[in-house]
Amino acid sequence: QVALQFPDELLADAVEVAGRMETATGAEMYVLGDTTYGSCCVDEVAAEHVGAEAVLHYGPACLSPCRKLPVLHIFGQQPLDVGRCAEAFQELYPEQQSFVVVLSDVVYAHAMGELEQQLCPEYPNVIFSKLVCGDAPGPAVPGEERKFGRQFFMKAAGGLKDYAMFYVGAEGLSLTNFMLTWNCCPFSSFNPITGRGRRETLNVNRALMRRLYLVERARDASVVGILVGTLGVAGYLTVLQHLRDLLSRAGKRSYTLAVGKPNPAKLANFLEVDIFVLVACAQNSLLDSSDFYRPVVTPYELELACNPAREWTGNYLTDFRDLLPGACAHVELPPAVPAAKAVPDVSLITGKMRATHLCDPPTSQLPPSTTLACRDQTRALAESSPAASFLETRSWRGLEQQLGQTPVSKAVQGRRGIAIAYEDEGCEQP
Repeated sequence: QVALQFPDELLADAVEVAGRMETATGAEMYVLGDTTYGSCCVDEVAAEHVGAEAVLHYGPACLSPCRKLPVLHIFGQQPLDVGRCAEAFQELYPEQQSFVVVLSDVVYAHAMGELEQQLCPEYPNVIFSKLVCGDAPGPAVPGEERKFGRQFFMKAAGGLKDYAMFYVGAEGLSLTNFMLTWNCCPFSSFNPITGRGRRETLNVNRALMRRLYLVERARDASVVGILVGTLGVAGYLTVLQHLRDLLSRAGKRSYTLAVGKPNPAKLANFLEVDIFVLVACAQNSLLDSSDFYRPVVTPYELELACNPAREWTGNYLTDFRDLLPGACAHVELPPAVPAAKAVPDVSLITGKMRATHLCDPPTSQLPPSTTLACRDQTRALAESSPAASFLETRSWRGLEQQLGQTPVSKAVQGRRGIAIAYEDEGCEQP
């Protein structure tokens, strides 16, 4: 049993592909329709519902490693004018000794070998990245870079800072993710659709300033909503627990929410939440929340806000697995600081005092007592739940029961039909 996952734009071909696959292999094929989250991720949950033993993922992919099922990626082959791409490269980099790393969208990976044959004889210091599906075996060697399913080996003595990046593909989330992560490198791109190359003019510093502003918003927040944006990327359960522990030690309340693909209408239902953090693949983590009622940050930005041991170094992390224990960018939480010795901090947004130290992790709850005691349930709920305390401040709190005040009446039969034309309504004749 094999699950075939198609993006929305390729679903029209799914039936024919599944039929040919069943005829050729004899295996039972299931077509996965709409995915719960981004179509670039493998939807292991939907595949497990049909008992699939493997997944064939069609179309663009973020190449995030999966947890359980074996995955075969079929990227597709979009047309690329290799000769025009080589000319655009030569126009952008006239110096033949330039140190350049060539990246590409997965749908153009099939043509990178031909492009390498045209460029490498004239440009000896050009490096072509290779696609790697899943985690590469063993630790990275010196000079090796592994990120976002790409792998390349650097020759320059200064490392990545001495290289420029040349991206083959249209403007989109992949290019933005690369530019924020490797923000020390100048970027150029070639758009195969328009056939033009250009130096990327996206102001990375301006984008980083916007993200650092969100870090300040996260420091001011007292209630944080953790949005589950993936159920298939390896390590998502570990990072969820890491974020809960971090928020608990930072003195912030947290709610874990699984709402599928986040949009402004969904998240506007949680007014008591001050800020959201999205746990998703690296390509979908950078959500533009300008239209949202509350901002949405990445796990790295939340850790910058709540972990005093993590400092801004200029390197931006979009892959949440880099924050987990054992990763090269993991930073241990510092010991707790007594409230009396904590250094106060002033918010750069509100101008108010705020606490930035970590407290001791919460101890296990005591066993329930059998002693009877009268207690105001509403006040007790408000003390333990930020949502209840937020509800108390609102003038309208929902429908009131009014027990004993509503007259008793027998149940009667209501209207039948649909709202546009109930059965007991007369039809107007033209």
